[in-house]
Amino acid sequence: MADQEQAGPAAPAGPADDDGLGYEQARDALLEVVRRLETGGTPLEESLALWERGEQLAKVCQRWLDGARARLDAALAAEEESGGR
Repeated sequence: MADQEQAGPAAPAGPADDDGLGYEQARDALLEVVRRLETGGTPLEESLALWERGEQLAKVCQRWLDGARARLDAALAAEEESGGR
């Protein structure tokens, strides 16, 4: 039953909500999670919820970075195919 109580005040948004986040939004939210965890003083359950939220946000950031890398690679490949500079 404790597994069902994952979402709470410490985790206001879930994975479905993360799909609409831009990179900067996810990064800023992740920084806030890290700040709260580093400050300490939060109960164990809230700390776990923050950790889980941080993991979700890190995945969102990684997806954005992977997408940016793919776009850069595609642009560079297209430039090379067209004869370069």
